[in-house]
Amino acid sequence: MANVCEICGKGEMAGMNVSHSHLKTKRTWKPNIQRVRAVVNGEVKRINVCTRCLRTSSKVQRAN
Repeated sequence: MANVCEICGKGEMAGMNVSHSHLKTKRTWKPNIQRVRAVVNGEVKRINVCTRCLRTSSKVQRAN
């Protein structure tokens, strides 16, 4: 499954793990993406949506 929200475009972020001795290694943070049935332009479709967009109900109208 793609790690990109189809509503806001949120995707993976890159950064560093920093240990106590200040050694650095690359790492990524992935958004919490859910595959939900939603109403898009009057049709029911399955879309990948981050949980932040699901919480703000004005952006995503879930289908029953």
